[in-house]
Amino acid sequence: MHERAAAFSERARERFGFEPEVEEFKEGTKTAADAADAIGCAVAQIASSLVFDVDGSLVVSVTSGANRVSEEALGDTFDVSADDVSMADPDRISEEVGWSIGGVPPFCHDRSIPVLVDETLLEYETVWAAAGTPEAVFPIDPETLTTYADGDVTSVVE
Repeated sequence: MHERAAAFSERARERFGFEPEVEEFKEGTKTAADAADAIGCAVAQIASSLVFDVDGSLVVSVTSGANRVSEEALGDTFDVSADDVSMADPDRISEEVGWSIGGVPPFCHDRSIPVLVDETLLEYETVWAAAGTPEAVFPIDPETLTTYADGDVTSVVE
């Protein structure tokens, strides 16, 4: 197992007593479509953790792979203009969240960051999320994901 996926698994065990069933795909799971193809599930079951800069603060949006985050809706959630919302800088994500883009898990970040969970993920018994690298994913019940992430279920999609 890749060292970053192993680090995620260890954190999940230590923080939640959760043993993620990490699967790694050397061809990569960088996009939701890539992940769904590799796993053999619907694109909508991919729980993509996207990190945004919202008026200077980082926010993680765990969004169904079938959806696109609306910067306007995300801004409305935090009472700021859509002009104050953008994808976060990859170096900042790595430094503050502790994971690199494409491999950001929905929980087990280096520091407390607000997490929003796309309400459409709750339609599924199982969703698949990144496990620390762009090649590693794990299955999880979306309610459990929300609990571990201390997430707020909402709609910030177009």
